[in-house]
Amino acid sequence: MTTSKTIASGIVKAVGILLVFSLLMLFFYKIQTVLLYLIIALILSLIANPIVEFLKRKLKFKNTLAVLATLVLLLLFVLGILAMFVPLVISQSSNLSLLKTAEIEKNIIEISSQFSNFLKIHHIESKGLLNPNQWLSKIDLNLFTNFFNSLLTTVSNIGVGLASVFFITFFFLKDKSMFLSSAKAILPDSHEDQILNSVHKINNLLSRYFIGLIIQLVLMFISYLIILLVFGIDNAVIIALICAILNIIPYIGPLIATVLAVLLTMMGNMGGDFQTETLPTTIYVLIGFFVAQIIDNNISQPIIFSNSVKSHPLEIFLVILIGGFIFGIIGMIVAVPFYTILKVIGKEFFPENKIIQLVTKNI
Repeated sequence: MTTSKTIASGIVKAVGILLVFSLLMLFFYKIQTVLLYLIIALILSLIANPIVEFLKRKLKFKNTLAVLATLVLLLLFVLGILAMFVPLVISQSSNLSLLKTAEIEKNIIEISSQFSNFLKIHHIESKGLLNPNQWLSKIDLNLFTNFFNSLLTTVSNIGVGLASVFFITFFFLKDKSMFLSSAKAILPDSHEDQILNSVHKINNLLSRYFIGLIIQLVLMFISYLIILLVFGIDNAVIIALICAILNIIPYIGPLIATVLAVLLTMMGNMGGDFQTETLPTTIYVLIGFFVAQIIDNNISQPIIFSNSVKSHPLEIFLVILIGGFIFGIIGMIVAVPFYTILKVIGKEFFPENKIIQLVTKNI
């Protein structure tokens, strides 16, 4: 009887846990927009915090005034970017053939045909490798078009939640001390100092990381835009913007951006002669993107990834690789911040561990 009661109790408990978990997942799904606002506000507060501290330390601003001044500067910057680029992005994206599945299929077939003719003229046998009918059927182009459409929709609608994000960010920055005081009241005394030190170090490291990441994206956008404008590529702003955003995905993102730029360059020059116009322009754009990414890989990324989060480039590469294998593209994007958090926690709570000492010696 006791065994039956134990089993029944275990089943009821398991069902209850599953029910609570399911309800929590449903709740988080329903408030996903709010969670997104919180995450963006948290990242924005990490980026803005150094500015707030500078105003307080150097210009002797009061905390609230420093926060308000910082947010006004950020808001003016964001509004300026939106005013300059969003109308242009919307107008260009409406003409971007990549956003229409039927158009991209038609253009790929045309490009493949032109390239096959080019090879035949030079007595090079393609042996069916350039027959798009063989591999287009195996690729769901809707995945690409849906992705880029959603990306452009997000960019064009970014102002919708701007007020909410800045409102949350204001209190994250203004009441940071209050949050820490509240945390002290509920944290166990035995680990209070370790937890607070971890939060402080994580805040500093991630602030530097996200600031560096934004600088990298801006530099890549400018580089891509200059390359595309020099060679007279249509829809240069939207192509450069998408390619720069793709740079957020480590290693794979720049490769996708290059392929995208090459594809759109060829599509934009389909009306001209393939051998004397389309192909040379595409090669020039490819070389330009290649050079920009070499500079980024050897200058920008080492500074951001290595110096900002105090990790060796090989260490970062392995972390991103592991994150990609386990969680896919999302894993690659969040790998570096998550790994940085784990390193800080490990150093605070397990300082005697030799492995942790090795990977956290620069923190």
